[in-house]
Amino acid sequence: MEDHLLSAFTRAFKTPDLRRKLLFTLSIVVLFRLGSFVPTPNVDYNAVQTCIAGARDDAGSFLGMANLFSGGALLQLSIFALGIMPYITASIIVQLLTVVIPRFEALKKEGQQGQAKMTQYTRYLTIALAVLQSATFITFARNPSQLFGNASCTNILYRESLPSILIMVLTMTAGTGLIMWLGELITDKGVGNGMSMLIFTSILATFPGALWGIQQREGRWDIFFLVILIGLLIITAVVFVEQSQRRIPVQYAKRMVGRQMYGGTSTYIPIKVNMANVIPVIFASSMLSLPMMVAQFRQDPAGNNSGWVNWLVTNFNPGNPTWVYVVVFTAMILFFTFFYVSITFNPTEVADNMKKYGGFIPGIRAGRPTAEYLNYVLSRITVAGAIYLALVSLIPIIALVLIGATQSFPFGGTSILIMVGVGLETVKQIESQLQQRHYEGFLR
Repeated sequence: MEDHLLSAFTRAFKTPDLRRKLLFTLSIVVLFRLGSFVPTPNVDYNAVQTCIAGARDDAGSFLGMANLFSGGALLQLSIFALGIMPYITASIIVQLLTVVIPRFEALKKEGQQGQAKMTQYTRYLTIALAVLQSATFITFARNPSQLFGNASCTNILYRESLPSILIMVLTMTAGTGLIMWLGELITDKGVGNGMSMLIFTSILATFPGALWGIQQREGRWDIFFLVILIGLLIITAVVFVEQSQRRIPVQYAKRMVGRQMYGGTSTYIPIKVNMANVIPVIFASSMLSLPMMVAQFRQDPAGNNSGWVNWLVTNFNPGNPTWVYVVVFTAMILFFTFFYVSITFNPTEVADNMKKYGGFIPGIRAGRPTAEYLNYVLSRITVAGAIYLALVSLIPIIALVLIGATQSFPFGGTSILIMVGVGLETVKQIESQLQQRHYEGFLR
């Protein structure tokens, strides 16, 4: 496998056009990482570094997950502090609204032109969410001791006047717009999906630090190398499941159109084990962060908290997960997996399209029986996919219990799913472009 990947990248760099695309992608990634360290106006950079040094690790919370997707830029309060998170949220919202709003559903069926319109709506919503999220985060930044979990962190802003706050909001929002543009540049002129590539870069940037933190915390090299070995096994298992799919055979009947004969071909419908990708984990993590955010605003500095506030802090703290947290987290992942798959794959629509073009599944009648069969297969595969997502997402919690690792344990949860998924997709795109050029050369 490693030899195959090395050979693919070697051939890619020997192809002038593909080499240019790879170097362009790399240059955009470098620019993106540089922007993650440029502080937002009105932010005391030295004070922020002091706060980060003594910060708690809340990678399971919403802010922790946003910081992960921004490659650590969020807690740095950089111009790219929001990262790609507003775009992810906007994309999910637009995709969910496709089921609810008939106009969006009609645009989805219009092909490339409709998709371009949906992308435009996603951009507008991304900017709106960036304004909202930047204002919310600056509100947290005005009370840095709670944001970083560091009592010695008192003030990280030079001024708290309205014009200064507005400039910070405008800068962070502009940073999100620039990231969105950089991602689209990679998609158009580089290799792979630009947005996914930037998320991949952000997570990969925090990976070495999280891994080295285990060695620093344990102080034992045997534990360090054991974690790496376990991580390689987890990556292998994730790659295997991500590549797994159920192929439902489809046969198209022969038909005459004028004097031409069409059809008579065989193909298949690929149904992946993990059709929902990482979306259910993001949904569940975001929803579980809300109780802690509510409790954080309701906490009394003197310690005289209400009973329900103490209960939320005890049972929904990602840094010290209880059985309540684990059960609720697992249940939400299972629910969101079925929910997301149900709105992204419509067996009735697929069956109708097959019937329209003369396709049928061998042994299954066209129309309603085909839809029922597809729904039967999909529901059983989704069970396996939901359990798989839950197990991978619980790996950081298991590591926390066994070796005292933090919620930013690199081999598990959202990070490993995104890294493996984007890595596989990028390699596939490089190989497909290499094959295309090979065939063109053969034909010439």
